[in-house]
Amino acid sequence: MANWSDVPEALKGSFDKFAELLQSDSALKAFTTSDAITQSTIFGIKSSGSDNAILIAVTNASVKASTGSSKDTLFTLSALPEQWEHFFKDVPEAGYQSYWPMLGMKGAEVQGDKIAMAQWAHVWRRVLELAHEAHCGPIQEDEQSEPTQDFLEGRYVYLDTPTWGKTKVFYEYSGEGKQQLVFLHTAGSDGRQLHGVMNDPRMRKKCTIYCFDLPGHGRSFPSKQPPGAHTNTEDSYVGIIAAFVKTLGLRRPIICGASMAGQGCLAVATRYKEVGAMGVIPLQGCEYLPMERGWYDRSPHVNSALFNPEWVYGLMSPTAPSANKQLLWHTYSSQAYGVFHGDLDFYFGGWDGRSRIANIDTNACPVYMLTGEYDPLNTPEMARKTADKIKGAKHKTMPGLGHFPATENPQKFVPHLLEAIEHIQKIRSESLSSLRLGND
Repeated sequence: MANWSDVPEALKGSFDKFAELLQSDSALKAFTTSDAITQSTIFGIKSSGSDNAILIAVTNASVKASTGSSKDTLFTLSALPEQWEHFFKDVPEAGYQSYWPMLGMKGAEVQGDKIAMAQWAHVWRRVLELAHEAHCGPIQEDEQSEPTQDFLEGRYVYLDTPTWGKTKVFYEYSGEGKQQLVFLHTAGSDGRQLHGVMNDPRMRKKCTIYCFDLPGHGRSFPSKQPPGAHTNTEDSYVGIIAAFVKTLGLRRPIICGASMAGQGCLAVATRYKEVGAMGVIPLQGCEYLPMERGWYDRSPHVNSALFNPEWVYGLMSPTAPSANKQLLWHTYSSQAYGVFHGDLDFYFGGWDGRSRIANIDTNACPVYMLTGEYDPLNTPEMARKTADKIKGAKHKTMPGLGHFPATENPQKFVPHLLEAIEHIQKIRSESLSSLRLGND
């Protein structure tokens, strides 16, 4: 068994394969081929308590590995021996699928220049993936059928919204089912992440699905806020959802979304009459997330188009199909400066339902919470504790999925979503029957 108190020694048997992958990997080549790289940058990977590190030297179009003292690095990714042991399992357990969630654990730290760590996040993430592949072999990805036809249609609509004002917003829709479903995208992204679910034949038969890009996101036009000043609040978020429902003339739709949108669903449940919602399906949501904010995504020293997708990349399941991970990476790289950070104003502390969620009327607005097991930000335990405080709410943990379940693996996610929809329909039907009997 490998002794992870010395990472270079533990990976000694796979070092030649690792060096070969560093030279042949097309993604790493794309990340490092630039005449702007004028001198060698060296970073390290080591176990805490040891000075012996894997040294990664990055030059224009080349990445090479050696071993030596971490004192010679610009920055070093350090973690406890047992944390590296979990990371280098054939299929890492939840919380160890990436160095990002490990960095939130006690004992893991970035030593040295933390700005440089953020600047080179795209490179060290891929280097760690290749180290894992050299040591364990490629991770077996979930199978996924190749799509051959798209069923979405898109249009623009003008919405009057709090904070953002009147904005030209892009939306898409699909399906012919009777149940209307409004799907919300995650912070700093857009509706492209939801195409897999919106094209799924089971969903199209059950629902008519709508998804809109928030102002300044994806294909929607920017709001009246100055560039870089985007922010999201509960009033602006619930307000635009309500405006969308009203403008399109939707009747009692179910609202669903993950991450920031999961928090938004809970906010909608507390204000369901304002939105006209039939029920909510919060994904990766909880009552409050008091996480310490990072500022790398608004730093003038860090390329947010590289940093933002890297930070969220580590929140997904390690077995998610690579094409779906790359879609998430692309959408997070393609948003305007400050959009992601402004959305997180709502996600991290801007939504606080601790004093209100117990008052949610789940007969009038049923709540069915779903959480991917691999999410290190909004964990299944956090979501379950929130659901326990809402009388009549349901919660379910989804195995093999992470922070972006609808994008990571639509085929695996849809059965959970259909179960939640059917639960809401059942509760609403029973509630309406009770009201009729009472009126009689």
